[in-house]
Amino acid sequence: MDSVLAVNKLTMDFGGLRALSAVDLSIQQGEIVALIGPNGAGKTTFFNCVTGIYAPAEGDILISPPGRETRRINGVKINKGTELGLARTFQNIRLFPNMTVLENVMIGRHCRAKAGVLGALLRDRRTRREEHQIVESSYEILAKIGLADQVDDLAKNLPYGAQRRLEIARALATEPFLLLLDEPAAGMNPRETDELEELILWIRNEEKISILMIEHDMRIVMSISDRIFVLDHGEKIAEGTAVEIREDPVVIKDYLGEDSRNDA
Repeated sequence: MDSVLAVNKLTMDFGGLRALSAVDLSIQQGEIVALIGPNGAGKTTFFNCVTGIYAPAEGDILISPPGRETRRINGVKINKGTELGLARTFQNIRLFPNMTVLENVMIGRHCRAKAGVLGALLRDRRTRREEHQIVESSYEILAKIGLADQVDDLAKNLPYGAQRRLEIARALATEPFLLLLDEPAAGMNPRETDELEELILWIRNEEKISILMIEHDMRIVMSISDRIFVLDHGEKIAEGTAVEIREDPVVIKDYLGEDSRNDA
């Protein structure tokens, strides 16, 4: 398989604090990869470097979208990263609460719109046709993830699990080749977590989108991840399959705990 993301020796400093130290990570096309570790390990900092919120102190972040050339994206602005095919969700849900479900997805879809400011002002035929296409494609995404019946509901009125799914739908609307999920199962009950697991697998299998996720729920991590990377104090301490990580003595000692073998 071809790599869609290759991060080499990624290092990030905040003043005198080293948050990431020479971290290597790669994702192959069609993979679900998990990034795990204790709180403060540097996981979200890693996401922020990849998506352009932070410019790393050292290292390289390389993306290879299917069918396109490899590109170094260190310090690329967030909106440019989205245009290049990176989409992410956040640990804390960041929807537009007073907009409808459909409107939230349409906002994500607008990054692919070609009508400029002039087109929006003049409302010419091309602009109207494009807006109609945005509505249709946004509705199709919601139908695929099971929110078609809630298109006119305000986002703030959705149940918590549905809000999580809506945030993922908005990310999908940007047409990513790589989806980064920051603790997608946080706060979910067991039924919602099962539904999320099915959704993530569907995104990978049916939409052909590679996935990198930060997650503390070890059941979902061990169940669906092709590979797992473990961070601790900004350093990568292990990588491998779920079986390899579950049996890694360093990971067991520093993160999973001795009971993990029986729980997994």
